[in-house]
Amino acid sequence: MDFQTGPVRDASRTGDYGRVIELARRARKMTQTALGQALGLSQSAISRLEKRGSASYNTDVLSAAAAHLQIPPVLVGLASGRTAQVQAEDDDSMYRRTVLGGAVAAMAAPILAASPDTPDSTGGQAAALRLTTSAYRRLDATTPSRDLADAVDGHIRLIQTITRTATGDTDRARLAAVGSEAASFAGWLAWDRGDHGSARSWYGGAIKAARTAGNALLTAYQAGTLAQFEAHAGNGIEALNLAHRARRVLGDQRPAVADAWLSSVEALGHAAVGDRRGVDRALTASRILAEALMGEQEPPPWPWVFSFTPDKVAACRVACGARLHLPEWVLDEDVEALSTGHAKQRALLVLDIAAGHLAGGRVEAAFALASRALEAGIRYRSGRIVERARAVRRSLTSNSPPKAVRDFDERLHNVYL
Repeated sequence: MDFQTGPVRDASRTGDYGRVIELARRARKMTQTALGQALGLSQSAISRLEKRGSASYNTDVLSAAAAHLQIPPVLVGLASGRTAQVQAEDDDSMYRRTVLGGAVAAMAAPILAASPDTPDSTGGQAAALRLTTSAYRRLDATTPSRDLADAVDGHIRLIQTITRTATGDTDRARLAAVGSEAASFAGWLAWDRGDHGSARSWYGGAIKAARTAGNALLTAYQAGTLAQFEAHAGNGIEALNLAHRARRVLGDQRPAVADAWLSSVEALGHAAVGDRRGVDRALTASRILAEALMGEQEPPPWPWVFSFTPDKVAACRVACGARLHLPEWVLDEDVEALSTGHAKQRALLVLDIAAGHLAGGRVEAAFALASRALEAGIRYRSGRIVERARAVRRSLTSNSPPKAVRDFDERLHNVYL
């Protein structure tokens, strides 16, 4: 279908994204019912979507429909991650869960179509389930964890059901690895909601499933992830013990990316117990390894999805400096270069930078940054961000705080997550 000329382009220019979807659907000889089933919506919902004209649209629905119909995102106002005349609607939680399910299915469909695994084999099922987990991770960057949690719980139950019916050790091991990844993501969602008890339970389940899979690299990764969580929770000794356990699982043949990452996790553990010298040693080791990795052409081994770069070591140094009350560690780094595209992670980094300003006596600058991060925490209903903002506020003791702090207090006191 030609998207560059004709009625589709005209409809897009006027903001009639429903018409764009309708034209693409008709060109593919697809009924409204079929499209609705693919997106997890009813036929009447698709009909309303196509007749909406130039009114506001739900971004998740547009994204899912565009992916399924292979419409260039720019034509439905989603170019460069920004929307034109698009806003969230329908606060009903059931509606959001339905849309999320449809969005995940549409995001995974093009990749599944290209997968060499046969759909009928357990290997194909494992690949499909892993892609679904990856799609949920992508949604996490712009979706409140509370909205994702129910869908991910259902995803994990499906993995468990398929695993119970698997025959053969190889199939069960493959599905256990998939379950480990999904459980680890559920742990992250619980952490983001501020539910530390559930986070520990999920991370523990991820480690157990990785052991069942017989995959030492995955087991070490999950142990290191739990160590990272414990370090941020202030349990430095537990974090260091878990990181050391991860190293023992891998032995002397561990990949360089695992070594670099685990060194950064150990740095966080040392920071949690106030050991500046230990932090310095771990960060130095992590930086040397990360710089060596920059020259490698090979992609990082699974379960690492991204390379471990010196910028990530620098971000870890900022986090450690904030916890050790060392403003020079926080503010010496090129913080602009550390900005991530993940809005929640970026807000946490901004709060670490705010803590550095506060440790250096720059109260106004600190709470200007903290206020910005708090807004992100409220927008994404992130308990982790809000609690970190509260921790920054607790570190200032003053009987007569300036206006920036009083404004921050007023905003923070009205937050209930």
